[in-house]
Amino acid sequence: MKIHPVILCGGSGTRLWPLSRKSYPKQFVPLVGEQTLFQSSALRMTGGVLDFAAPIVLTNSDFRFIVTEQLAAIGIDPGAVVIEPEGRNTGPAVLAAALCLAKTDPEAVMLVAPSDQLIPDTGAFHAAINAGLESVQDGQLVTFGIAPTHPETAYGYLELGAVPDEDGHAVALRRFVEKPELARATEMLAAGNFMWNAGIFLFRAKDIIEAFSAHAPDLMDPVSKAVDDAQPDLGFLRLAPAPWCDAADISIDYAVMEKASNLSVVPFRGAWSDLGGWDAVWREAGPDATGTVTSGEATAIECENSLLRSENGALELVGIGLKNVMAIAMNDAVLVADMSRAQDVKLAVSALKSKEAVQATHFPIEHRPWGWFESLVLGDRFQVKRIHVHPGASLSLQSHFHRSEHWIVVEGTAKVTVDDKVSLVAENQSIYVPLGSRHRMENPGKVPMVLIEVQTGAYVGEDDIVRYEDDYARGQEVTG
Repeated sequence: MKIHPVILCGGSGTRLWPLSRKSYPKQFVPLVGEQTLFQSSALRMTGGVLDFAAPIVLTNSDFRFIVTEQLAAIGIDPGAVVIEPEGRNTGPAVLAAALCLAKTDPEAVMLVAPSDQLIPDTGAFHAAINAGLESVQDGQLVTFGIAPTHPETAYGYLELGAVPDEDGHAVALRRFVEKPELARATEMLAAGNFMWNAGIFLFRAKDIIEAFSAHAPDLMDPVSKAVDDAQPDLGFLRLAPAPWCDAADISIDYAVMEKASNLSVVPFRGAWSDLGGWDAVWREAGPDATGTVTSGEATAIECENSLLRSENGALELVGIGLKNVMAIAMNDAVLVADMSRAQDVKLAVSALKSKEAVQATHFPIEHRPWGWFESLVLGDRFQVKRIHVHPGASLSLQSHFHRSEHWIVVEGTAKVTVDDKVSLVAENQSIYVPLGSRHRMENPGKVPMVLIEVQTGAYVGEDDIVRYEDDYARGQEVTG
């Protein structure tokens, strides 16, 4: 039985600020280990004894090239990358995926999963999926419950119709339970028939479409039209914006699951975390004998139960005598907080937004389909950037009204167009781009090309750009 993974890849990642931000949320960051959460999620739904199809990824326009780049890095070719014109929560996203699959196979089995969870035991995960397949063949909508290890107040719960057995058989779902207070969470843990809601689902495309028709009929028309009128775009499938934006913003739990009667829960007793805060990252990273975790260029001296993490190789983070503290340092922002306030990190994001600080939402490295850039120095009438261009990639043909640019190649070779002249600029060579000139940089080589760009002029904002040609079909609003 072929299983079609559907990976939901949106979100803003406010609880793991400053490493996770709206422009580059937590699923794309290597929080624990070398792979990102998104990459780990995709790899988890390949191989083993189960027959997995190529994954379908639902994401937004800003993340589409990050998705394909990170999948390519782990050798996965997606079956489809579906672009949502606007975020509409998990309800419309799952329905869109089901309608896409049903066009060719209404019996297709869908495994719907978030892209930002940590499940280290892939074998146990596959066993849980296998346990749910029999229920799926009976028309059940299967969800997965995580065996709780402590009375957690940050998760929703599933109340099962009976205490699950040790063999992992599916159990009927009685009801969904909202995030509880600590006393209630403690009671549910003792009862034995409550599990954390993982937000992972298994069902046939036709069964979930029928469930939406019965319980959320108002979603059917706009989402169906968005799928029917979807357009291919550079290998992506872009849902039609107008009908999509008419769909309600609602989760699949509220839209369908809390109303349906054909629900089963497969218990999962393996390790699991949604890494919903820095306290979870601290736990999963494996604290030492003092309860301390350090990462990057961080040093802990007589610290206890603390997390010290430096994301900048040139920035030394040192903690002395800290207890129950989390400190995360980046080159443009530093977070220091009591570990018990991990769920309140989102307050920092709100405070920074209110003062219009760019750090609230924008990652210091700006990712583009051709590579990435970061601002090293920004001053009055000048800016210095480091620009990384992937092999074979090309920036748009463009010009600027207010600035000139000096490019110094430090790795690889750049093919540079300035008006009618095309030059190859090798490592340790430079070239000048006058104000107003039509210009483009390309990497014709097989290795990454890195250059230092020095901008000078009256205005060095990212919106000072006129684009004439672009390999990635982007509009004027995107730089590079």
